[in-house]
Amino acid sequence: MDQLNAIEKRAALALALVFLTRMLGLFMLLPVFALYGTELIGYSPLWIGLAIGAYGLTQAILQIPFGWLSDRIGRHKVMLLGLALFVLGSVVAALADSVYMVTFGRILQGAGAIAGAVLALAADLTRDEQRPKVMAIIGASIGLSFALAMVAGPLLAKWAGLSGVFWFTAVLACCAMLIVALLVPKSVSKAPAAETLAVPATLLNIVRHRQLLQLDIGVLLLHLMLTAMFVALPLLLSQYQLAADQHWLVYLPVLLGSFVLMVPMMIIAMRRQQEKGYFLVAISLLIIAMLLAFIATDLWWLIAALLIFFTGFNFLEASLPAMVSRVAPAGQRGSAMGIYSSSQFFGAFAGGLIGGLIAQHFSYGLVFAVLAGIGLIWLLIARTMQVPARAQRLSLAVQVNSEQEASVMAGRLAELSGVQEVTILLAEQRCYLKVSSQQFDLAQARTLVGTSQP
Repeated sequence: MDQLNAIEKRAALALALVFLTRMLGLFMLLPVFALYGTELIGYSPLWIGLAIGAYGLTQAILQIPFGWLSDRIGRHKVMLLGLALFVLGSVVAALADSVYMVTFGRILQGAGAIAGAVLALAADLTRDEQRPKVMAIIGASIGLSFALAMVAGPLLAKWAGLSGVFWFTAVLACCAMLIVALLVPKSVSKAPAAETLAVPATLLNIVRHRQLLQLDIGVLLLHLMLTAMFVALPLLLSQYQLAADQHWLVYLPVLLGSFVLMVPMMIIAMRRQQEKGYFLVAISLLIIAMLLAFIATDLWWLIAALLIFFTGFNFLEASLPAMVSRVAPAGQRGSAMGIYSSSQFFGAFAGGLIGGLIAQHFSYGLVFAVLAGIGLIWLLIARTMQVPARAQRLSLAVQVNSEQEASVMAGRLAELSGVQEVTILLAEQRCYLKVSSQQFDLAQARTLVGTSQP
């Protein structure tokens, strides 16, 4: 935080709080719904799974459109609109007496797809060189919200029931709206659009990009496994004579322990430049964990499986977006991250659906065996993955009047030392660069494009 200016610090903390309060409400349902949903009209394992994952469907569909809308009517308005939909969905679910209405409430919650608008506003309010720090702070808030939800969800549900969890979620979303209205700085400029939001013209190219497709499939399968696991996990914990309000006694130490184990993996992978190897190890940990959970005969074996799972999960959750950012072509990171986010939420929806189907027609234990098989498929896909060299992303204002001028300028920039990729967008009058920071001379590039401004 030392090199962030006052606006950047305020933006980082306020937007992180918005993410934390919103995601906390979403995550709190995971450890409790399979237990308390049995009291709802129309209960079945399939509908439990659908209700758990339903928010992912609308999140996936609306993530990119909400980002585009924020570019038209403003980030704050879209964030407030999305949070209002989230509040509405929470209230619908809180008042529901059937699993069908709870599922509808979850769909409404997911309709508040503001992640793209939040991240775009963070980009608007920060300088290029400080942007990764702000994004990291916001990203950390998601991990913190998950840990808090695993503790708060079981305790709150025991005290106030399932409806109480949804009412609390609605209150949290109202708090997030106040944060947006009162604390989040108003942006006076927009970051280069192609690096922060999806661009329609580039979406097809991104979908066809083999390396990005592998990462998108990866995050889809990762969140499929997480969501499907929570269709079965709470019930299995209860079978080992662990009361619902005591489940946090398992989740909290498991999450803390997994973080302690994950950090050295991240450090060693980066220092030894063995990121792909440790990436494959992390996927293998997911497979081992699911097999261990499938054959577990007592609570301690299940706890060991969870520790192994979340060690791999945390490593992958931190690694995947960083890899997407590095792989994405210059000037197309916004599109790449938009599709990545949609894939993540589709995975959550698919996980709830698959977990519910298996639990309803076979058994809860079989969910883990199927997830181990899905993890094995991911491992085979990831074996051909290529990890690109680390690069810095920059954008410079340019003045070009034709495709020919843009092509000539791009060719000259590509010849500069340290330049890995060049993209010039005529419509934006912007040049996007991927460069090696150790070899690249920014002053030389600015002289070449004829500007002293970023």
